[in-house]
Amino acid sequence: MRSQHEALAYFDSLDAVSVTEMVGLWKGRGVPTDHPLDGVLENLGWFGKRFRADLRADALLFNTYGNRLVPVDPSPIPLRLALRFHRLGRSTAARNLFSHLVKYLRAQSPTGTLRTSRFRNRTSAAMLYDRKPIIDHFRRIDPKRLLGVMVLEGDDRYFFFQLDYVDDPSPSLWYD
Repeated sequence: MRSQHEALAYFDSLDAVSVTEMVGLWKGRGVPTDHPLDGVLENLGWFGKRFRADLRADALLFNTYGNRLVPVDPSPIPLRLALRFHRLGRSTAARNLFSHLVKYLRAQSPTGTLRTSRFRNRTSAAMLYDRKPIIDHFRRIDPKRLLGVMVLEGDDRYFFFQLDYVDDPSPSLWYD
């Protein structure tokens, strides 16, 4: 586990990434920094993100329905409440409940937009959520891996995650 300070220093040391380099399917995992959301997304079956050529994004993809990827619309999720009761989000009960709710949270269209944004003295790709006060900022670890930092408006804590590019996504992954 890194501290928030160590994770920010590492993030700052990385190179910028362009929005066009983001296009594709990316598998995600949290980077533990003692943030309330550490382990929550993974517990709920988070797969990662998909960025489209039109610079729209499936901001949250979950692995459900017998190993199928489902885009989830985060707009109805009460994020402040989730942060407050984060321990519950890592429980078996939360995982089971989410597996039943995901069909109601399924996004009907992309839920984010890729843009270039300035963050911590560098301009790089960022994803703005459509209906949440959240921006994910990205930097390149290497050609196939990115470090992301989720910034929630009004919260001085940062959630870090790594994205690994999926070279050959199988069409059988997608939920119809």
